[in-house]
Amino acid sequence: MDNKKIEDIVLAIRNLEYGSLVITVHEGEITQVETTEKKRYAVQGKKTKKINS
Repeated sequence: MDNKKIEDIVLAIRNLEYGSLVITVHEGEITQVETTEKKRYAVQGKKTKKINS
């Protein structure tokens, strides 16, 4: 495995706070590195509906 691929994988991990890293391998060689990043936001003051009975 060449150093460029390793550097790209390490950089992708370092830059990823929440999400996933997918490494695609074809015939024993890494052919693609793909990241999916998630942004999470805190929910503030959820309102609940009251049902009159």
